[in-house]
Amino acid sequence: MFDTEKSTASAWFRQLRDDIVAAFEALEDGHDTGPFTDANPGRFEVKETTRQSEDGSDAGGGLMSVMRGGRVFEKVGVNISTVYGTLGARAQQAMAARKGIPGMTEDPRFWASGISLVAHMQNPHVPAVHMNTRMFWTPHAWWFGGGSDLNPCIEYDEDTAHFHATQKAHLDPHGPGHYPRLKEWADEYFYIPHRKRARGVGGIFMDDYCTGDWAADFALTQDIGRAFLPAFVPLVEKRRVQDFSDDDKNTQLVHRGLYAEYNLVYDRGTKFGLETGHDPDAVLMSLPPMAKWV
Repeated sequence: MFDTEKSTASAWFRQLRDDIVAAFEALEDGHDTGPFTDANPGRFEVKETTRQSEDGSDAGGGLMSVMRGGRVFEKVGVNISTVYGTLGARAQQAMAARKGIPGMTEDPRFWASGISLVAHMQNPHVPAVHMNTRMFWTPHAWWFGGGSDLNPCIEYDEDTAHFHATQKAHLDPHGPGHYPRLKEWADEYFYIPHRKRARGVGGIFMDDYCTGDWAADFALTQDIGRAFLPAFVPLVEKRRVQDFSDDDKNTQLVHRGLYAEYNLVYDRGTKFGLETGHDPDAVLMSLPPMAKWV
């Protein structure tokens, strides 16, 4: 049951990954004005990731694609994975607390597929960004999740407005209530309680999303993914040519510390990946190459 839906979702996440990788390498090739133009254009290093169950049997894997030290991107990872097996006790408890799923203890099988992206930029005027979309299945329930959010260290109101307007334009065909709901969801999810502030300027986010109509929910998830490049790439093209100061770079490094704190303490994807035995390098791909705490 659900084999067709699973393969459809997994294949689409792979296609989205391919589109994003191509677009980011094109940004590297096209950067010929401004800082870092003397560097070689960056390219993604691709590594297959694998996962094994406790008994040594195959439990899925994916592709980890990371670009480091490019003209535009200091570090960017675009990961896809399709994993399966049985949920351990701690993962079951976390799942039950969020979903209230009956029968999980008796039959803890799961399947999950998705794409996860985090980009840390060379130029501090270019915002960092995060995006992911995913599908999760158990014999007892299925759901989608994901979104994207902008994390500038130097904020520009017009950039924030463009990012949000593009997301709204992609969500509105699914109903006018989706964008405000998912924007509020992002504001709540990407809040850092111990710092009493958001980690960025928001975006859209949903989790545990299931209306019971798989095709409609998948279509919404696809448009969350499709919104990403037109929301983000124009901001990169605008800001990558700007000069910056040592103070600007310091501001970027301090802000990256905030990003790292969130991902290590609160992010559900990070916790789930480590709890289920996925490749730790792939799970922790989101961490910046350098950060600073003061």
